[in-house]
Amino acid sequence: MVRYGIVAIGIVLLGACTATQKPLRALPKKSAAALKSDFVLFQKILEANHPSLYWYTPKDSMDLYFSQGINSISDSMNEVEFRNRVAWVVSRIRCGHTTVLPSKKFPATQYRFPSFPLYLKTWEDSLVVIGNLFQKDSIFKRGTIITGINGRSNQQILDSIFQFISSDGNAFNYKSQVLSGNFPVWYKNIFGLDSSYRVSYIDSTGKEAMAVLKNFRPVADTSKRAKPGTITVPFKKPTRREIRRAQLLAKRVMVIDTALSTAIIRLTTFSSGRLRTFFRQSFRKIKEQKIEHVVLDLRENGGGDVSTSILLTKYLSDHPFKVGDSVFAISRKFKYHKYIHPTLQYWLAMNFGSRKMEDGLVHYRRYERKLFEPKKKYHFDGQLTLLQGGYSFSATTMFVANLKGQKNTTVAGEESGGGYYGNSAMYLPTITLPNSKIRISLPMYRLVMDASRPKGRGIIPDLPIPPSVQAIRNGTDVKLFTIHELIRNGKL
Repeated sequence: MVRYGIVAIGIVLLGACTATQKPLRALPKKSAAALKSDFVLFQKILEANHPSLYWYTPKDSMDLYFSQGINSISDSMNEVEFRNRVAWVVSRIRCGHTTVLPSKKFPATQYRFPSFPLYLKTWEDSLVVIGNLFQKDSIFKRGTIITGINGRSNQQILDSIFQFISSDGNAFNYKSQVLSGNFPVWYKNIFGLDSSYRVSYIDSTGKEAMAVLKNFRPVADTSKRAKPGTITVPFKKPTRREIRRAQLLAKRVMVIDTALSTAIIRLTTFSSGRLRTFFRQSFRKIKEQKIEHVVLDLRENGGGDVSTSILLTKYLSDHPFKVGDSVFAISRKFKYHKYIHPTLQYWLAMNFGSRKMEDGLVHYRRYERKLFEPKKKYHFDGQLTLLQGGYSFSATTMFVANLKGQKNTTVAGEESGGGYYGNSAMYLPTITLPNSKIRISLPMYRLVMDASRPKGRGIIPDLPIPPSVQAIRNGTDVKLFTIHELIRNGKL
């Protein structure tokens, strides 16, 4: 219910923003020479500092991709066009922590509209409507199955857009989740705007049909002009305390079902949210009430602080564990520090917290050597279910990976977005290119969590629970419902 409330507030705010949106001027362009200069600098920075530039893609192939990217700049471009060129190359690295971001002054709000009107949930080759900006549309309702847009099949659409989204190795479920989060913006960025869209879909009789949709353009806001005789209810502005509480609940919340002796913990981050206090209080309450099952919902958790992830693992692990087999950087020098921010704090940390070894690499020895012991106080020993998905990433993947295979633990849901073998992260400064001002996140360390694991995919769940068209239509959470029923019937 907390999640639905936050979504409802977001929809109201979105409506308020779009109704007063100013018309978008054409995006300014930069010369081909300036953009090529940015591209060359971007390549040099990655070659100097990225620890996994050639981890999944050989150097000769990456050199070819860089060359193709530079050669594709034959004329002046706006920011979106240039950003796509950079993102196309970055995605070839197959590092989910190396992502391309807009410039700080990019007019994102104004750029949003006009847009393709449908929000779509994607998985495998499926596209299903989860929202429609034309609220009175009687055809494309929630749960409608889409089979193509403007002559492109679902697979063609997904293959085209996925070329611009970074992921760890071949953990493509992350790309599906990212695209599901804002399909209209991704569609517009990659395919541009059409005057209309021929959308193929499955109708109520199960047959394929086609309908034409126009771009969605927000209309002028007339809601403030009340009609004569209309009774208006004044809006009560939430207090700071209410806002802070809502923000905390969006990051972590626990609900206990005493009938099932089950605690459901929803955790959306490992950074901020007073998590140390929350963990201690939650597991104390679980211990006091003798709860038998804990379901930890990590589907929206993109990671965060490694030490916080380690702390939660201590409450649940039945064995000593470590962060990784190897944690290293290729350099602790920032040759191009002028374009990388921040650098001083990372330079200090890497010079005083890491050690250059005989292999010529800079190793974070503490995370390679230290064994972390499980907690004794408030440790949970009952049945544990870890619910993950495409957004489960980085420190979250590390957390799940350390518990997968434990005798009391079931990993459920979909493949994680983060790599099971390892990833590149730890420190994440940002590159800002001088001419285009676009930004690229730059991981400094490569983490191999366990060299014996298969390389290239996310964590595969023990209990796969894929998305469901019927669940989308009904607005139900098929994953939590399935877990609830298995616990209720004693089958988990």
